[in-house]
Amino acid sequence: MVNSKEINCKEIFRKAYENRYTWNIDFKGYQGKCTFEINNNIYKGNFLLGKDFKPHIQHIEDEKIIKSISSQLFEVCIHRVKREFKSAHSENNFNLIKNSESGIEMAVSGKNKGDKYRVKNNLINMVYRKIHGTIIEIFVEEFFDTGKGYLSKKYTSQQINPDTLKANSQKLEYKDEFKNIGVSNYWFLHSRTIKYLNQNLEEETQKFVFQDMCLLK
Repeated sequence: MVNSKEINCKEIFRKAYENRYTWNIDFKGYQGKCTFEINNNIYKGNFLLGKDFKPHIQHIEDEKIIKSISSQLFEVCIHRVKREFKSAHSENNFNLIKNSESGIEMAVSGKNKGDKYRVKNNLINMVYRKIHGTIIEIFVEEFFDTGKGYLSKKYTSQQINPDTLKANSQKLEYKDEFKNIGVSNYWFLHSRTIKYLNQNLEEETQKFVFQDMCLLK
């Protein structure tokens, strides 16, 4: 472990932030086929995600299913947006909480006060952020190396009440797989499996599959 006195949290976080995989600034969008499976029900359709990052789902009528597929596509693309560290975090400072085998945990002060991150081996393996009035806590177990940055491959996500600091949602377990598309070396989500306990405390699984993907010109 690094000596605590030698730890520059902002610099450590910057390196990990810039080690994430992002799409090129000139990204114009992509399209393909989508499949959603839940409780032995299968829904198939087409999708298009424009450069405005708004998903459009076709050939599926159920609004809840459309919303589920759209939310996954939007969540993926919003994390692929290339934002310079300076523009995203210039008003933040990063302060050491602890240094352990799990990584260097740090608290944010400044604009995003209350957020927390953990970094190990130049990878962000824990995120604790307040988004739209709810705290989202994510722990990453496995990463995927694209050769141009890293993607989270296996991780958990849970919502936390900012007033009580207690969980107010079930814990979701994610497993993602990615595919390389196009001569520009773009990586897109190929499949995402989400496991969780339903209201009857029974394990339930959702699976999203995206195939026949191609870039928009």
